[in-house]
Amino acid sequence: MQRTLLLAKIHNCTLTGANINYVGSISIDQILMDKVGILPYEQVQVVNVTNGQRFITYAIPAPAHSGAIELNGAAARLGITGDRLIIMAYGQLSLEELKNYSPTVVIVDDRNQILEVRRYDDLLSTT
Repeated sequence: MQRTLLLAKIHNCTLTGANINYVGSISIDQILMDKVGILPYEQVQVVNVTNGQRFITYAIPAPAHSGAIELNGAAARLGITGDRLIIMAYGQLSLEELKNYSPTVVIVDDRNQILEVRRYDDLLSTT
């Protein structure tokens, strides 16, 4: 059996821009993607804490150390600069893989610079 679980989360980041003319996706500072383990073109769920919108798109890298978090294409209509977002990636894991599993969460400041990296080691201690 496969279970769908959180793999990676960028918590409380700030939307820095929106580009309606781009084909689609969310641009994320390459450093944030690397630190949390989100791959280019990986599916992500985006939650806009400011307006309550939730949507699925894919991640593309923005320049490293830019702090950029930008909505592109149709998703650009779902937020405005300054909105607070949560970006999450999920994965399919077997019961065997769950034994050594822990999601990675990156906490950022209001300029999307890393404050803390957390591993949720104790969340699945009951499995």
